[in-house]
Amino acid sequence: MQKTIYFISDAHLGAEEKEKEKIKEQKLVSFLDKLKEDSECLYILGDMFEFWFEYKNLIPKDHFAVLGKLRSLVDSGIKVSYVVGNHDFWLGDFLSKQIGIEIFKDSIEVNHQGKRIFLAHGDGLAKRDLGYRILKKILRNRLNIFLYRQLPPDISYPLAKFVAGKSRTQADRREGSYLEDYRNFAQEKIKQGFDAVILAHTHIPTLENLSANSTDSAQRGVYLNIGDWFKHFTYGRLMEGKFYLEKFG
Repeated sequence: MQKTIYFISDAHLGAEEKEKEKIKEQKLVSFLDKLKEDSECLYILGDMFEFWFEYKNLIPKDHFAVLGKLRSLVDSGIKVSYVVGNHDFWLGDFLSKQIGIEIFKDSIEVNHQGKRIFLAHGDGLAKRDLGYRILKKILRNRLNIFLYRQLPPDISYPLAKFVAGKSRTQADRREGSYLEDYRNFAQEKIKQGFDAVILAHTHIPTLENLSANSTDSAQRGVYLNIGDWFKHFTYGRLMEGKFYLEKFG
């Protein structure tokens, strides 16, 4: 019997007030514990943290319960991969070297259970989101990262967390208008031969069977948007060649 492949995204750990954050983290830890029962791989499609920034010898002090569980999954033989999102531009090497997570800075193609799968966070995907695509280049610029790192951590971290929160709020307001762009993007990838396209970023859980085009009903694939882990607590699952969108708890 094949083991299960799991997909989660958009926990935005650290984004909410203390009690909500505690509930979210407890649910996430319970979910990660459950994966040891039947999982082969876990794909995190970005924005696990509201903000993460590493100095050479310093990392944020929060979220060690989740980090410990991720390390435990890796130690148990479960492969954990992270496809970065729009809140992940400044990931250093802590997650890869100390936790054992494989980091991907762009979209990836994987094969599981006979399915060719396209994975991405999905930020900047909408055709009208030109402003964000420009901002993305600025935020990933090495010089800008170096300059920001010159700020003391007690200043840089709260400031960046504040900006990240504003960005997430604005994104929540407009992403609903981009949903058709995401669907069309998935359909185009299916036309290129993918069996499934799995995205995140919109925070809106979606599972659809799509045809490559209106005249080719034989060439079909799955579009899965795995939602988020702070409003919907949804995740994706591939088991015995079939994709599922499920809610935890």
